[in-house]
Amino acid sequence: MNNLVLSLAPKLTKLQTLVLRQDKPQLEDNAVEAIANSCHDLQDLDLSKSFKLSDRSLYALAHGCPNLTRLNISGCTSFSDHALAYLCGFCRKLKILNLCGCVKAATDYALQAIGRNCNQLQSLNLGWCEDVGDVGVMNLAYGCPDLRSLDLCGCVCITDDSVIALANGCPHLRSLGLYYCRNITDRAIYSLAQSGVKNKPGIWESMKGRYDEEGLQSLNISQCTALTPPAVQALCDTFPALHTCSGRHSLVMSGCLNLTSVHCVCAGQSHRTASSIPHPAH
Repeated sequence: MNNLVLSLAPKLTKLQTLVLRQDKPQLEDNAVEAIANSCHDLQDLDLSKSFKLSDRSLYALAHGCPNLTRLNISGCTSFSDHALAYLCGFCRKLKILNLCGCVKAATDYALQAIGRNCNQLQSLNLGWCEDVGDVGVMNLAYGCPDLRSLDLCGCVCITDDSVIALANGCPHLRSLGLYYCRNITDRAIYSLAQSGVKNKPGIWESMKGRYDEEGLQSLNISQCTALTPPAVQALCDTFPALHTCSGRHSLVMSGCLNLTSVHCVCAGQSHRTASSIPHPAH
């Protein structure tokens, strides 16, 4: 693959999308440098699982591909946070960024650079990046107001402060992953619910009553064992798109045995429907 990219990149000067996902890592820095030197219109690049790549690749992309809107470097474990921060200083049009498993690159330092430079960001995956903390997420929340999807699964250091910042700074948030974030308490959940109540009047007016198209639609709080039923129920009551019913699990709570009493809006609807069915006369 590496030789193929080296030979083709100079001929593909108008390329906009390039997927180089690999099962066995073959891609090396010189191939990414060839892409950066030739494909200046590149908007969508997937380098996931490219274990051989170093910071050289990110520095090259920063200078050669400033129009990137989607970048997937999940599993690229050798990238540093300084190189990622440098790239974000040049690639300011990023809307979708996948850093899942980038344990060295995804730190508070890098997230501060993302929040400072990438204000169009809509989707960010930080899964299993254990060095991510509240400082980074808070900078992200206030620097990227258009954020729609954020995966913080396995970010064990974050606390309620991160979620509160997201609730206050990201009114368009639709999907949030908090799997195994065991420092999260009811305080964070109530802040999400309150943000939904606060935003609802404007949402209802703009969406002409179609409130289920706005607000949280997906939430993973599995293994967040500190949460209690009243807080999570308040969240369900605020965001009708969060479902716990069979086949529509948009609220994932596995491992939280104390939350079995939490029900989505469907439970109330089915109860009302059953009550309204006329019983046959005896």
